[in-house]
Amino acid sequence: MDLNELKQKLLDAALPNVAFDGWSDKSFAAAVATVDVSKDEARLACPRGAVDLAVAYHARGDAMMLKRLAAEDLDGLKFREKVSAAVRIRLEVIEDKEAVRRAATLFALPHHAGDSARLVWQTSDHIWTALGDTSDDYNWYTKRATLSGVWAATVLYWLGDDSSDMQNTIAFIDRRIADVMQVEKMKSSVRSAPVIGPLARAAENALSRIKVPSREPRSDLPGTWSTPQP
Repeated sequence: MDLNELKQKLLDAALPNVAFDGWSDKSFAAAVATVDVSKDEARLACPRGAVDLAVAYHARGDAMMLKRLAAEDLDGLKFREKVSAAVRIRLEVIEDKEAVRRAATLFALPHHAGDSARLVWQTSDHIWTALGDTSDDYNWYTKRATLSGVWAATVLYWLGDDSSDMQNTIAFIDRRIADVMQVEKMKSSVRSAPVIGPLARAAENALSRIKVPSREPRSDLPGTWSTPQP
């Protein structure tokens, strides 16, 4: 099996133990024993052990969300409602709340702050892209940064929510998205203000020179190579 397939098998094997042992060396060792592969093979797929499994679990949730979003009919919704629906769906596809709770504890550690920020941003980027965002300037960054804050706060709220069908969390999402939309309205009013407007528009024109990061692989960076053609 390839390394990604092995990682998914290790993830499936680890999940029953995560509620008790967290995303730890112990749960990783149990997964290795269950899958019946050598430690060296397991480390090839997951160099950081259970940390890489926690990252893979988050990525699996994002993939499930995207699959659900592709099947949903959101055409009749306002854009704010589409964003709210996407965040709600991302929570609904989570099959193991305790695994997320344990992951939140893991990624709260200072040495995993980079992973935490990257995963939150990744989810936000997936949502905006799936909803058809075409921005290619600084708005690309501000949209994802804003939604990252909403998503991070929502997860923390959801972990403590015991309401039926997570109704309290859904209301929380709607309030946070409404707050974001109020900020957008304020920005629009600032642009049209007779005194501040010209300055705001000048700043916006300067910021518009910022472009989105390229999704194409770079061939001019150290550590890259070209795949030989058959």
